[in-house]
Amino acid sequence: MAGLPRSGSTLLSSLLNQNPEIYSGPSSPVLSTMYTLQSTLSEDELYKSYPKPEQASAMVSDVINHYYADVEEKIVIDKNRGWTSSFGMARGFITPNPKVIVPVRDVSEILVSFLTMIKRNPYQEGQEKINFVDENLVKMGVPINDRERCMFLVNNGIVGSSLGSVKECLENGEWLNCHFVEYQQLVDHPQVTMNKLYKFLELEPFEHDFDNVENVHREKDQEQYGLADMHYVRPKVKSTAPNPADVLPEDLLEDCKKLDFWRHTPYTQGVQQLPKIVT
Repeated sequence: MAGLPRSGSTLLSSLLNQNPEIYSGPSSPVLSTMYTLQSTLSEDELYKSYPKPEQASAMVSDVINHYYADVEEKIVIDKNRGWTSSFGMARGFITPNPKVIVPVRDVSEILVSFLTMIKRNPYQEGQEKINFVDENLVKMGVPINDRERCMFLVNNGIVGSSLGSVKECLENGEWLNCHFVEYQQLVDHPQVTMNKLYKFLELEPFEHDFDNVENVHREKDQEQYGLADMHYVRPKVKSTAPNPADVLPEDLLEDCKKLDFWRHTPYTQGVQQLPKIVT
Protein backbone atom coordinates (compact mmCIF):
# COMPACT_ATOMS: atom_id res chain seq x y z
CA MET A 1 0.00 0.00 0.00
CA ALA A 2 1.32 3.41 -0.95
CA GLY A 3 -0.58 6.51 -2.09
CA LEU A 4 -1.13 9.91 -0.52
CA PRO A 5 -1.23 10.81 3.20
CA ARG A 6 -4.54 11.65 4.91
CA SER A 7 -6.32 9.72 2.14
CA GLY A 8 -7.72 6.79 4.07
CA SER A 9 -4.79 4.36 4.13
CA THR A 10 -5.16 3.79 7.88
CA LEU A 11 -8.92 3.35 7.51
CA LEU A 12 -8.36 0.97 4.62
CA SER A 13 -5.85 -1.05 6.65
CA SER A 14 -8.23 -1.18 9.61
CA LEU A 15 -10.96 -2.54 7.38
CA LEU A 16 -8.67 -5.09 5.75
CA ASN A 17 -7.63 -6.30 9.18
CA GLN A 18 -11.23 -7.37 9.81
CA ASN A 19 -10.54 -10.13 7.30
CA PRO A 20 -8.92 -12.99 9.28
CA GLU A 21 -6.69 -13.87 6.31
CA ILE A 22 -5.15 -10.41 5.97
CA TYR A 23 -2.58 -8.46 7.97
CA SER A 24 -2.32 -4.79 7.01
CA GLY A 25 -0.08 -2.89 9.37
CA PRO A 26 1.23 0.65 9.75
CA SER A 27 3.95 2.12 7.54
CA SER A 28 6.94 -0.21 7.70
CA PRO A 29 10.72 0.13 7.20
CA VAL A 30 10.83 -2.90 4.89
CA LEU A 31 11.39 -0.96 1.66
CA SER A 32 13.99 1.42 3.10
CA THR A 33 15.81 -1.50 4.75
CA MET A 34 15.93 -3.36 1.44
CA TYR A 35 17.40 -0.31 -0.29
CA THR A 36 19.92 0.24 2.50
CA LEU A 37 21.06 -3.37 2.56
CA GLN A 38 21.39 -3.51 -1.22
CA SER A 39 23.37 -0.26 -1.27
CA THR A 40 25.61 -1.29 1.62
CA LEU A 41 26.52 -4.58 0.00
CA SER A 42 27.16 -3.11 -3.44
CA GLU A 43 29.46 -0.42 -2.02
CA ASP A 44 31.30 -2.57 0.53
CA GLU A 45 34.93 -3.14 -0.49
CA LEU A 46 34.96 -6.60 1.04
CA TYR A 47 31.93 -7.60 -1.02
CA LYS A 48 33.44 -6.04 -4.14
CA SER A 49 36.61 -8.07 -3.64
CA TYR A 50 34.64 -11.32 -3.47
CA PRO A 51 31.05 -10.75 -4.67
CA LYS A 52 28.31 -13.33 -4.04
CA PRO A 53 25.33 -11.89 -5.98
CA GLU A 54 22.95 -14.80 -5.40
CA GLN A 55 23.49 -14.72 -1.65
CA ALA A 56 23.25 -10.92 -1.57
CA SER A 57 19.97 -11.04 -3.47
CA ALA A 58 18.63 -13.65 -1.03
CA MET A 59 19.53 -11.41 1.90
CA VAL A 60 17.59 -8.48 0.44
CA SER A 61 14.64 -10.73 -0.44
CA ASP A 62 14.50 -12.12 3.08
CA VAL A 63 14.02 -8.70 4.69
CA ILE A 64 10.25 -8.79 4.27
CA ASN A 65 9.99 -12.39 5.49
CA HIS A 66 11.96 -11.68 8.63
CA TYR A 67 10.10 -8.45 9.38
CA TYR A 68 6.74 -10.23 9.25
CA ALA A 69 7.91 -13.50 10.82
CA ASP A 70 5.57 -12.83 13.78
CA VAL A 71 2.49 -12.49 11.57
CA GLU A 72 0.19 -15.50 11.31
CA GLU A 73 -2.21 -14.21 8.63
CA LYS A 74 -1.96 -15.70 5.15
CA ILE A 75 -1.66 -12.36 3.35
CA VAL A 76 0.54 -9.42 4.35
CA ILE A 77 0.06 -5.93 2.92
CA ASP A 78 3.18 -3.85 3.46
CA LYS A 79 2.66 -0.11 3.65
CA ASN A 80 5.22 2.40 2.42
CA ARG A 81 4.51 5.45 0.26
CA GLY A 82 7.59 4.67 -1.78
CA TRP A 83 6.23 1.48 -3.33
CA THR A 84 4.69 3.35 -6.27
CA SER A 85 8.20 4.36 -7.34
CA SER A 86 9.84 1.04 -6.42
CA PHE A 87 8.34 -1.55 -8.74
CA GLY A 88 11.84 -2.64 -9.76
CA MET A 89 12.65 -3.47 -6.15
CA ALA A 90 9.34 -5.30 -5.70
CA ARG A 91 9.81 -7.36 -8.88
CA GLY A 92 13.45 -8.10 -8.21
CA PHE A 93 13.15 -9.23 -4.62
CA ILE A 94 9.51 -10.00 -3.73
CA THR A 95 7.20 -10.95 -6.59
CA PRO A 96 7.19 -10.74 -10.39
CA ASN A 97 3.61 -9.43 -10.29
CA PRO A 98 3.44 -6.72 -7.63
CA LYS A 99 0.11 -5.13 -6.76
CA VAL A 100 0.02 -1.71 -5.10
CA ILE A 101 -3.01 -0.15 -3.43
CA VAL A 102 -2.97 3.63 -3.93
CA PRO A 103 -5.30 5.67 -1.68
CA VAL A 104 -5.80 9.18 -3.12
CA ARG A 105 -7.78 12.31 -2.28
CA ASP A 106 -8.17 15.92 -3.36
CA VAL A 107 -4.91 17.63 -2.38
CA SER A 108 -6.89 20.55 -0.92
CA GLU A 109 -8.68 18.10 1.40
CA ILE A 110 -5.37 16.51 2.37
CA LEU A 111 -3.95 19.89 3.38
CA VAL A 112 -7.09 20.83 5.32
CA SER A 113 -6.90 17.48 7.11
CA PHE A 114 -3.33 18.25 8.19
CA LEU A 115 -4.24 21.77 9.34
CA THR A 116 -7.27 20.50 11.27
CA MET A 117 -5.19 17.82 12.95
CA ILE A 118 -2.44 20.27 13.90
CA LYS A 119 -4.97 22.62 15.53
CA ARG A 120 -6.62 19.68 17.25
CA ASN A 121 -3.27 18.80 18.82
CA PRO A 122 -1.82 22.09 20.13
CA TYR A 123 1.58 21.99 21.75
CA GLN A 124 1.31 21.58 25.50
CA GLU A 125 4.03 22.73 27.89
CA GLY A 126 6.03 19.74 28.96
CA GLN A 127 5.61 17.83 25.74
CA GLU A 128 8.89 16.60 24.26
CA LYS A 129 7.84 17.17 20.66
CA ILE A 130 5.83 19.66 18.63
CA ASN A 131 4.09 18.46 15.48
CA PHE A 132 6.51 17.47 12.72
CA VAL A 133 5.25 20.14 10.31
CA ASP A 134 5.92 23.07 12.65
CA GLU A 135 9.15 21.43 13.75
CA ASN A 136 10.43 21.59 10.19
CA LEU A 137 9.27 25.19 9.75
CA VAL A 138 11.25 26.15 12.86
CA LYS A 139 14.37 24.41 11.48
CA MET A 140 13.92 26.26 8.17
CA GLY A 141 13.44 29.61 9.92
CA VAL A 142 10.00 30.01 8.34
CA PRO A 143 7.04 31.68 10.14
CA ILE A 144 4.50 29.23 11.50
CA ASN A 145 1.14 29.83 9.83
CA ASP A 146 -1.30 27.80 7.74
CA ARG A 147 0.02 28.99 4.38
CA GLU A 148 3.60 28.06 5.23
CA ARG A 149 2.42 24.71 6.58
CA CYS A 150 0.71 23.98 3.27
CA MET A 151 3.70 25.13 1.24
CA PHE A 152 6.04 22.93 3.26
CA LEU A 153 3.82 19.85 2.97
CA VAL A 154 3.50 20.19 -0.81
CA ASN A 155 7.00 21.42 -1.68
CA ASN A 156 9.25 19.72 0.86
CA GLY A 157 7.11 17.41 2.95
CA ILE A 158 5.21 14.15 2.82
CA VAL A 159 2.48 15.37 0.45
CA GLY A 160 4.98 16.43 -2.21
CA SER A 161 7.11 13.29 -1.92
CA SER A 162 4.02 11.05 -2.10
CA LEU A 163 2.70 12.91 -5.14
CA GLY A 164 6.11 12.50 -6.76
CA SER A 165 6.09 8.77 -6.13
CA VAL A 166 2.62 8.35 -7.66
CA LYS A 167 3.61 10.52 -10.63
CA GLU A 168 6.71 8.41 -11.22
CA CYS A 169 4.53 5.32 -11.19
CA LEU A 170 2.29 6.72 -13.94
CA GLU A 171 5.23 7.99 -15.98
CA ASN A 172 6.73 4.50 -15.88
CA GLY A 173 3.47 2.98 -17.14
CA GLU A 174 2.84 1.00 -13.96
CA TRP A 175 -0.83 1.96 -13.59
CA LEU A 176 -2.04 -1.55 -14.50
CA ASN A 177 -0.34 -2.82 -11.35
CA CYS A 178 -2.03 -0.20 -9.17
CA HIS A 179 -5.51 0.13 -7.73
CA PHE A 180 -6.48 3.71 -6.93
CA VAL A 181 -8.88 4.09 -4.00
CA GLU A 182 -10.55 7.49 -3.83
CA TYR A 183 -11.14 8.58 -0.23
CA GLN A 184 -14.61 9.95 -0.90
CA GLN A 185 -15.69 6.72 -2.57
CA LEU A 186 -14.37 4.73 0.37
CA VAL A 187 -16.41 6.68 2.93
CA ASP A 188 -19.52 7.06 0.76
CA HIS A 189 -19.65 3.53 -0.71
CA PRO A 190 -17.38 1.43 1.51
CA GLN A 191 -18.53 -2.10 0.60
CA VAL A 192 -18.57 -1.39 -3.14
CA THR A 193 -15.09 0.10 -2.85
CA MET A 194 -13.81 -2.88 -0.87
CA ASN A 195 -15.30 -5.33 -3.37
CA LYS A 196 -13.38 -3.63 -6.19
CA LEU A 197 -10.21 -3.82 -4.12
CA TYR A 198 -10.65 -7.55 -3.49
CA LYS A 199 -11.16 -8.08 -7.21
CA PHE A 200 -7.89 -6.28 -7.93
CA LEU A 201 -6.12 -8.40 -5.30
CA GLU A 202 -7.71 -11.56 -6.79
CA LEU A 203 -9.29 -12.43 -3.44
CA GLU A 204 -12.79 -13.47 -2.47
CA PRO A 205 -14.98 -10.56 -1.27
CA PHE A 206 -15.41 -10.10 2.46
CA GLU A 207 -18.33 -8.51 4.30
CA HIS A 208 -16.91 -5.75 6.48
CA ASP A 209 -18.41 -4.06 9.53
CA PHE A 210 -18.35 -0.35 8.79
CA ASP A 211 -19.89 0.65 12.13
CA ASN A 212 -17.21 -0.92 14.32
CA VAL A 213 -13.83 -0.06 12.85
CA GLU A 214 -10.66 -0.09 14.95
CA ASN A 215 -7.01 0.51 14.18
CA VAL A 216 -5.46 -2.45 15.96
CA HIS A 217 -1.91 -1.44 15.00
CA ARG A 218 -1.57 2.04 16.50
CA GLU A 219 1.71 3.82 15.99
CA LYS A 220 3.49 6.01 18.55
CA ASP A 221 2.01 9.14 17.02
CA GLN A 222 2.78 11.63 19.77
CA GLU A 223 6.35 10.48 20.25
CA GLN A 224 7.17 10.27 16.55
CA TYR A 225 5.01 12.94 14.89
CA GLY A 226 3.88 15.23 17.71
CA LEU A 227 0.27 14.49 16.71
CA ALA A 228 -1.40 12.14 19.16
CA ASP A 229 -4.28 11.09 16.91
CA MET A 230 -2.56 11.03 13.54
CA HIS A 231 -3.57 7.41 12.93
CA TYR A 232 -6.77 7.32 14.95
CA VAL A 233 -9.71 5.78 13.10
CA ARG A 234 -13.32 6.61 13.95
CA PRO A 235 -15.48 3.57 14.76
CA LYS A 236 -18.01 4.43 12.05
CA VAL A 237 -16.98 5.00 8.44
CA LYS A 238 -18.07 8.51 7.53
CA SER A 239 -16.61 11.81 6.40
CA THR A 240 -16.39 14.69 8.88
CA ALA A 241 -13.94 16.83 6.92
CA PRO A 242 -14.61 20.56 6.52
CA ASN A 243 -15.02 22.12 3.10
CA PRO A 244 -11.56 23.23 1.86
CA ALA A 245 -13.14 26.43 0.53
CA ASP A 246 -13.89 27.40 4.14
CA VAL A 247 -10.27 26.93 5.20
CA LEU A 248 -7.87 27.64 2.34
CA PRO A 249 -7.48 30.91 0.41
CA GLU A 250 -8.62 30.91 -3.21
CA ASP A 251 -5.11 30.92 -4.71
CA LEU A 252 -4.13 27.79 -2.77
CA LEU A 253 -7.35 26.08 -3.80
CA GLU A 254 -6.59 26.79 -7.45
CA ASP A 255 -3.03 25.51 -7.09
CA CYS A 256 -4.28 22.31 -5.47
CA LYS A 257 -6.57 21.56 -8.42
CA LYS A 258 -3.49 21.29 -10.64
CA LEU A 259 -2.05 18.54 -8.44
CA ASP A 260 -4.85 15.99 -8.89
CA PHE A 261 -3.03 14.66 -11.97
CA TRP A 262 -4.03 11.00 -11.54
CA ARG A 263 -7.57 11.91 -12.61
CA HIS A 264 -6.55 13.68 -15.80
CA THR A 265 -5.88 12.50 -19.33
CA PRO A 266 -2.43 10.83 -19.36
CA TYR A 267 0.43 13.21 -20.01
CA THR A 268 3.12 10.61 -20.63
CA GLN A 269 4.09 9.22 -24.00
CA GLY A 270 3.20 5.59 -24.52
CA VAL A 271 0.15 5.50 -22.26
CA GLN A 272 -2.99 6.05 -24.29
CA GLN A 273 -5.61 6.21 -21.57
CA LEU A 274 -5.67 5.55 -17.85
CA PRO A 275 -8.63 3.62 -16.46
CA LYS A 276 -11.25 5.57 -14.57
CA ILE A 277 -10.57 5.42 -10.86
CA VAL A 278 -14.23 4.88 -10.05
CA THR A 279 -16.82 3.49 -12.47
